[in-house]
This record gives sequence, C-alpha cells and structure tokens, in this order.
Amino acid sequence: MPEKNPAALDFLAARLSQPAKLFTLPVPDRAALEPILIAALRVPDHGKLEPWRLIVLGAEDFPRLADLAEARAKELGADAEQTEKGRGQFDRGLLAVAVISSPKPSGKIPLAEQVLSAGALCLNLVTVATAAGWGANWLSGWPAHDPVFRARAFGCTEAETVAGIVHIGTPRSPAPDRPRPVLEHVVQWGLR
Repeated sequence: MPEKNPAALDFLAARLSQPAKLFTLPVPDRAALEPILIAALRVPDHGKLEPWRLIVLGAEDFPRLADLAEARAKELGADAEQTEKGRGQFDRGLLAVAVISSPKPSGKIPLAEQVLSAGALCLNLVTVATAAGWGANWLSGWPAHDPVFRARAFGCTEAETVAGIVHIGTPRSPAPDRPRPVLEHVVQWGLR
C-alpha cells in the first residue's frame, strides 16, 4: 500500500491562484525566492534538456515592460482596451518570473513534450510559491504571445515562447474559490 502524504493532498485539493492585480508588498527577496525556484524546477524533463529558462522580474523591470507592451500595441493598431490590457499586468507588477519555453534540438524528445515541460514548470512555480506562503498567479496576456514583444522584452529567439509569467506577492485578502470541474464531465474511464 502506498504511503500517503495527507498534508500535501489537502494542500493540493484546496490550492487556488490569487489575483495578481491584488498583490501587495512584501514580495520574496532573492533568499526567499531561490528555494522556490529550486523546488519548482523539479518538473518532468525527458532527456534532461532543460527546455526552458527563467527571468526574474523585479519592480524596476515592470515600467519598461509596460512601455514595450504599449508601444507594440500602437504598432499593431490596437484599441485602447487592448493597449490597457497589454500594459496592465506590467503596470501593477511587483515581482514575477517569466518562464520561457526554450526547446532544444533533439531526435528523441518531441517539441510538444519540451513545451509541456515549460508549462509544468509554470504550475510548479505557482504551487511551490503558494506552499511557501505567497500569493501566486500564472498569467501571460497578448504581449507574451506576440513574437516581436517577447523578442524585445525577454530576448526570445524565434524558437522560444513565453510559457507564462508567474506573479508572486502578498495577497491582500483570501481569494474566493471558483467553480471546479465536475469529474463526470471531464473524465472517461476506459476506452469506448
């Protein structure tokens, strides 16, 4: 019989993301963030390719990112709402970790597995930061999916994408839970 970890199961069953726009200070300093990053990096990584890289964004980085998002919105002819959405998460940012999906050439490990490893890293980062007592939220937004913005902002190559931007901070108040999937609606037991 497997040995259960009830505390971990209870934590995961109740885990939820906090709204990043409601985060306040303090945020984790480098000494507090490094163990979070070390634990978060324990993700499936077939072939040990490390098909991702992380960029820690501090308060000093967000004005530049907000300006880059606004400039890119203007280049694309975006309306005021799109422009505000583009710069919004950066205008309010306190600390975040950009997870860059950075696939490596491999004859054995498919691109999809490498990209999913970066997604797993985003979720691990949210989960570990939450377990460490912080609020965490995985966001992206349209700028992160724009190749020109991500090249300017994060130095992404054509092969790289932004898997997510994980904001970490102190939540102002507990977040309400949201409706969760109904098991019977999303799970099929066996092949039909």
